[in-house]
Amino acid sequence: MHASEFDEQDFFHAIAASGVRALLIGRRALIALGLPVLTRDYDFWIHADDAAAFNAALVPLGLYPNRSPEEARAVGRYVLENDEKVDVLVARTVATRDGVRVAFADVWERRRSIQVVPGTSVALPSMDDLILTKRFGGRPKDAEDIRMLEALRGKADP
Repeated sequence: MHASEFDEQDFFHAIAASGVRALLIGRRALIALGLPVLTRDYDFWIHADDAAAFNAALVPLGLYPNRSPEEARAVGRYVLENDEKVDVLVARTVATRDGVRVAFADVWERRRSIQVVPGTSVALPSMDDLILTKRFGGRPKDAEDIRMLEALRGKADP
């Protein structure tokens, strides 16, 4: 692993410019929505066919995959890393801990765009879908994140 001069603006711009169907999920999505949480990594759910393009977009930033696109599709996930870490979900469908099946294609259809840095937007799942993605893990911090998302959703409802 080599140190890089990671720039978040360049990171999000590279993803946006790549044309990859990429959804920001995890705590970085909550941060993009203005919620006060901390995280050290980035989490994306991308279309399974877009892994090579996603990887190629991030190589200039010094981020390298730990699996080939074929291997990633076989296991459903992989990591891009150097001194930053990007967890990438490539499964076409993922089940929540309580058995609800969530399909990337459906979540992609309902996505919303949010500006994360000046002039650059990222795709996020709809609020309901983001809550579903937080149910994939079932960790205590996911339950807390869901509570915050539900409170935020309640503020947005008329």
